Amino acid sequence: MDASMMAGLDGLPEEDKATMASMIDQLQLRDSLKMYNSLVERCFVDCVDSFTRKSLQKQEETCVMRCAEKFLKHTMRVGMRFAELNQNAPTQD
Repeated sequence: MDASMMAGLDGLPEEDKATMASMIDQLQLRDSLKMYNSLVERCFVDCVDSFTRKSLQKQEETCVMRCAEKFLKHTMRVGMRFAELNQNAPTQD
């Protein structure tokens, strides 16, 4: 968890901070797994056509690589955009 998330917990007792940090870590792990599963499912459905071999055919492998690359670039771009918007958002004091 990054320092900006912990900054919002400054007024809490240490035990509550640890509980909140653990919950945030669990949520981040859950979100990462959801993203990974979404990536696998999407690229598999879009790229794998044949089940005649144990391994992917060359065009399927190329498609999966492109699909994964696009998905990850998109995810990074969305994350950067949210960070930009978050920095420009007014803070509550």
